[in-house]
Amino acid sequence: MDVLIVIKRLVMAGKLVITEKAQVEMLLDNLTEMDVIEAIVYSPRISKKIMSTSIHKENPGDRLYIIIGKTLSGKIIYTKGRVGRYANERVFYVLISSKRSMR
Repeated sequence: MDVLIVIKRLVMAGKLVITEKAQVEMLLDNLTEMDVIEAIVYSPRISKKIMSTSIHKENPGDRLYIIIGKTLSGKIIYTKGRVGRYANERVFYVLISSKRSMR
């Protein structure tokens, strides 16, 4: 199954975990959780797939997905996340989420 469809279904089912770092970024950019959800759900594609290089992760080498999407109010949001497990359920972790600069 297409990974973007998997991510969208997880997000729409409420299986979304927003990290503390992403929450701080959202606060600084005045973004809500609904903004992030809309940007993911309405994104037409995954912009980029990369491998995690963090040595502090439980699973180094996790595949990370960069999704750039627009909210219903027109905000462009950059989100980086991964599909993982939390409390024995499949979830989408939002690691970074911020407004995209239009410069």
